[in-house]
Amino acid sequence: MEESNLNVATEPTAKTSHTNSWILGGILLLAFFGCMLAAVPALWLAMRDEATPAPVAVNPGTVQTLNEPVTLPKPKVVIATPEGGVDYETAVLGNIYEQVNPSVVNVTVLNRGASLLPDEHPSSGIDPEDLLEVSSGSGFVWDTLGHIVTNNHVVADAEQLQVTFSDGAVAVADLVGTDVDSDLAVLRVDPEGYNLVPISVGDMDNVTVGMRVAAIGNPFGLQGTLTSGIVSAIGRSIPARGGFSIPDSIQTDAAINPGNSGGPLLNEQGELIGVNAQIRSDVRANSGVGFAIPVSIVERVVPSIIDTGSYLHSYLGVSGGTLSPVCADEQGVSKTLRGAIISQVLSRTPASSAGLHGGDKSINSVYPSICPDATGGDIILAIDDVPVTTFDDVLAYLQRYTSPGDTVTLTILRDGQTLSVDVTLDKRPDVVEP
Repeated sequence: MEESNLNVATEPTAKTSHTNSWILGGILLLAFFGCMLAAVPALWLAMRDEATPAPVAVNPGTVQTLNEPVTLPKPKVVIATPEGGVDYETAVLGNIYEQVNPSVVNVTVLNRGASLLPDEHPSSGIDPEDLLEVSSGSGFVWDTLGHIVTNNHVVADAEQLQVTFSDGAVAVADLVGTDVDSDLAVLRVDPEGYNLVPISVGDMDNVTVGMRVAAIGNPFGLQGTLTSGIVSAIGRSIPARGGFSIPDSIQTDAAINPGNSGGPLLNEQGELIGVNAQIRSDVRANSGVGFAIPVSIVERVVPSIIDTGSYLHSYLGVSGGTLSPVCADEQGVSKTLRGAIISQVLSRTPASSAGLHGGDKSINSVYPSICPDATGGDIILAIDDVPVTTFDDVLAYLQRYTSPGDTVTLTILRDGQTLSVDVTLDKRPDVVEP
């Protein structure tokens, strides 16, 4: 009996097994729904947190959310720098100064008074105790033979000249020669014992308005001073001796002050493009308008002074101005015509010998400050086939490309006809006769 009961307990019938399966499935289904109900709050919290802005750090130690006003940090300014970690302009100016400053000198003018030199210069013939510094300017080394270039007005009337180099060495200089009409002068020191670094010479044809330039000199006696700026204009005419001018000059806003005269104006390559000569100011100080003698003139004048002690300028012998459209009706020409009108042909000059005509019929011009007061003057259209649009074009061509004795061909308009006239140039006289 006991054995039979055990068999009933361990081997259930089919009906009992089916009932147990339903019960187990129900339990599992309830467990599943219970887990789902438990997960819903957590899922909702997660979704809410995701929609809420995360804290944003604006400054160290300060946290704000995007729901509040936020001041974003300013973007960094990125400056393109060459090798070495400095900006481009600093690198260029630093290179120019390092390269050219050894070529720049201070020129000191001494006259009767007291001397700055401890010993008498043997060749001067002047007692050093009778010399006094009266002015100073700038200059630069031209070659290893000891030639120094400066302005004529810097050394005018000097009884003794001293040159101080960038390393502090001082030399007594002799005056080789001057050219008053280009305001240039050449000095020479004995090169023995001095570190002479000749300047590099640039090309005037590569000088353009807006290009970066630098000046090195001794403004107010402050030796080795660098200033920088741009070329403000080219083709300026600045006053020279008498009624003459220095054409093709460079205008710059680089600071030029008294003492800068005779120093170099330089391009970005550290090459000479002009000699600083004049400023336009009511107080003899920089006003952003300075002028430099163009290198095209320097290249012609300086070698001539070294060889002969002087320079001979070409001379045509006319006065006149630029033909403007406002003058066209009075002159009986087209308003589109461009050229240089001859107002006067001076006597006993190359122009008079060639038969050029000046204005010979007086008029009361409506615009006397712009137009000639006479008609009938030849209008220069070209010189050696180079077009002329202003009177300064004629002066610049003569200065750059001609010498006394050369013959140039002028294309002129006379009484409505275009003519070619050959003119043999002479040397510029010391005194201009009417």
